[in-house]
Amino acid sequence: MGENLYLLGHPIGHSKSPIMYNALYEKLGLPWAYEPMDCVDADEARAFLDAREFFSINITTPYKPLAFEAATVRAATAKLARGANVLVQKNGALIAYNVDGEGCVDYLERAGVRFAGSQVVVCGTGPTALSILHACALAGAKRVVLVGRDKERARATLEAYVEQYRTLAFATVDPPAAREGRLSFRAAYEQVDFAFGGYASATQVFSAADVVINATPLGMTEGDPAPFDTALLRGGQTVFDAVYGHGTTALVAGAQKAGCAVFDGRGMLVAQAVATAVMLLEIAGVETGLSREEMFDIMADAAGFAL
Repeated sequence: MGENLYLLGHPIGHSKSPIMYNALYEKLGLPWAYEPMDCVDADEARAFLDAREFFSINITTPYKPLAFEAATVRAATAKLARGANVLVQKNGALIAYNVDGEGCVDYLERAGVRFAGSQVVVCGTGPTALSILHACALAGAKRVVLVGRDKERARATLEAYVEQYRTLAFATVDPPAAREGRLSFRAAYEQVDFAFGGYASATQVFSAADVVINATPLGMTEGDPAPFDTALLRGGQTVFDAVYGHGTTALVAGAQKAGCAVFDGRGMLVAQAVATAVMLLEIAGVETGLSREEMFDIMADAAGFAL
């Protein structure tokens, strides 16, 4: 059966998502069409969501909170991120998920980064940052610090996340870890040290971190500064910038100068696309015979990414 799938956001002209998803679905022989839906304002985006003329959509900046509000059912990943980057229609329900964090961690682990026992700093206080924060916890990080421009906003954001996490973690029997190498939902809540800070005052956490992740939009506009002083970085650290397709960002340039292992957002884009595709194919009852690694390679090749 043919299905309509979309990418919702603005601006999205730089996105490689349509070519990646269409390459995979063509490889699988599925009559699924994935197209961009560039809505210039919230009213237009809301009208598109309300029409529900799709099987599934991916959502990017700035409509993740709007998509979250439009959902009738919200998975834990969306609740904890307070924003959705995937909506799926199933049995009359509009279900919200957030696979940003899963994509970020899966890609970095594929590249050889170890999260177990590590100290991680996540820059940003939006849905992408919270999704990544949560995925790092499930991957076994020892400590995860959420850092933003406004320390009090970072505090409030983290406290709301932890409160929501506590509620969900003890609402039912703790299910086993989703995959090998992951903590169970409740174990991550109990074992990981969550902290917060501001860029101006959290200088020590950047120097002490094993992994530093930028989940802010800084870098998408020419001339954007790095979210923090890159002089705090040192060789041996891993620095990941979720931004891609806008040239070398100030963060990437500073991290390279410091001798860090540096990654941009291309790999996360592909890995979260794989996570989305696996979920949609399962919901649709489609058997593929492809591993996640094979899907990653198909989609990365289609996008022209050498990863």
